[in-house]
This record gives sequence, structure tokens and C-alpha cells, in this order.
Amino acid sequence: MYPLKLKPALKDYIWGGTKLKEQYNKLSDMEKVAESWELSCHKDGLSVIDNGIYKGMTLNQLIKENGKQILGENCSVFEDFPILIKLIDAADNLSVQVHPDDEYAQRVEGQQGKTEMWYVIDCEPGATLLYGFKHEISKEELEKRIKDNTVLDVLNSVEVKKGDVFFINSGTVHAIGKGIVIAEIQQNSNVTYRMYDYGRVGVDGKPRELHIEKALEVSKIEPPKTNNVQNNIKKDKNWSIRELSKCKYFTVEEIDIDGNLKLTADNKSFNSILVIDGHGKIEYKGESVDITKGDSIFCQANMGEYTVIGKMKIIKTTV
Repeated sequence: MYPLKLKPALKDYIWGGTKLKEQYNKLSDMEKVAESWELSCHKDGLSVIDNGIYKGMTLNQLIKENGKQILGENCSVFEDFPILIKLIDAADNLSVQVHPDDEYAQRVEGQQGKTEMWYVIDCEPGATLLYGFKHEISKEELEKRIKDNTVLDVLNSVEVKKGDVFFINSGTVHAIGKGIVIAEIQQNSNVTYRMYDYGRVGVDGKPRELHIEKALEVSKIEPPKTNNVQNNIKKDKNWSIRELSKCKYFTVEEIDIDGNLKLTADNKSFNSILVIDGHGKIEYKGESVDITKGDSIFCQANMGEYTVIGKMKIIKTTV
């Protein structure tokens, strides 16, 4: 096994822009690229291996051929591949939405729930996102506000800057605002309940579907109690590591490198490496893989030690 460079699945949702094409090397004939699914075994968008002897194979196929042990011991408690990692370019506001927890999603949708984490890679001055409620409200008031288009009045608007982190627990009402590029690390789920969409229409000219009843059932109607963001920082002359978020689904670190850093994919978990700035290479057993801004690398569990070399900022995710 070797470090696998992944080719993402691209999505052209109506709110997307062109930054992922222009700045993050996402090749597409689509006018807009709203999302780039960088690490995905989800049926709605599969990652494809783009280097070495496994080139052209989906990550799903690789796991089926080699067994789930390549994901690591920590993944054994999950029936399916546990996470999904995306780059998101919001040229316009996303819909106000909410995700269910595991129990509800499995019972109603036959999928996992969706807890996620946002890392703000870039943003325009004054850009904002919606994160939970300003104060606790009743389900009755929430339903009324959705129907009379005043729900934005009770949602918590937060101005963002590069490097900000938000932990979006299932049930937290949220929306990415226009002018923001985000790395999203989430459970392996595509279940989203849209409760408000600014009156927009889809490509068919009709209003996009809302899921008000389900949204009301799963929404937490008080302000978020914690965002599970970590502030542990380790430094050396060539690198710094900041732990961003840690929960039962994923552990995420921001790593700045100016030189080289040895990392290890042990028996506990695979390593996902997402390059969000700069360029360099990954060396492993005498071979190297060139990496640059926008690249996604999968290192299987038990691969052992590898070295990241260059001047770059990466997001490392493990389970």
C-alpha cells in the first residue's frame, strides 16, 4: 500500500461558485463547483484513486478488496465508512438546514445521522454564517417563523475569519453564508432537512423542496451549548499542529509545515490529508507523491511512518 491521491466527486449546486476550479485545481466542465467530495465512500459521490497501481478504482472498491482492516481498529464500530470530507465554495447563501442524529436518521432515512465540523479556509470581508439560535424558542414559534419567513430573525449570525472552526452537532440549525470557502468533515451521510431557502427556485424554475416537518422534529431549539473546538497547539521549528475538533466520529488537526514533518498511520485509524494551501510532497518507503493546494491523500491504517515535505497548510483527519 502507498499514499493514495484521490480524485473527488464534484457538485454544481445553485449557490456554488468558481473558486474550487480557479484556486483549488478542481477540473470540471461545470460552470460552478459548489462542493468537492474529497474523501467519500458515499453512493452519491465516490472518491476515485488517481495514482499508482490502484488508479481508476474507487475507494469503496479498494476497501472491499483489501478488507476493513485498512481503515483501522477505531473504524470497526462503524458499519460503513465513517466520514465524508468536502471542500465547499459558497458564492451565495446556503439554505437554512438541520441534520438528524443517528437514531432518527437510521429509523426514518436508513442512513447515518450527520454531525459535522467546519473549518473556514477563506472568506470575504464581513462574511457571516448561521449557527444555532440566539435564544431558546418553542417548536411552535419556529414553525410559525418558517412559514412567515422570519426565521432569520432568531438565528445566530456569526462573522467569520480564516481559521475559524465550528462544530455542528446533529440537530443544530445552521447555514454557510456567501463568500466563504469551507473544509467540512462530517459523518458519512447525505441527509439534510431544508427549512428555509430565501424563496429561491431550482434549475427547473420551481421552489426547492423544504422538509419542514422533519426539520421541526430534529431541531435543537436552544443556542448551541458547545462547539467542541480544541485549542491544543504543538510547535517545532518546522511545523505547528493545532487540534481543531475531537468527537467519537473524527479527530481533526490543522498542520502548518515549513520543512518536513513525520506522521504515522498506525493500526488505530487511516489518515486523511487535505492540502488547503501551499505545495510539497509525501515520501513513503523511498517513493514520493507530489501534493498541492486542493489535493486529498488517503493513507491506510498500519501504513506506518510517512514524511510530509514542503511549505503548506494541511488538514489531517483520523477516526
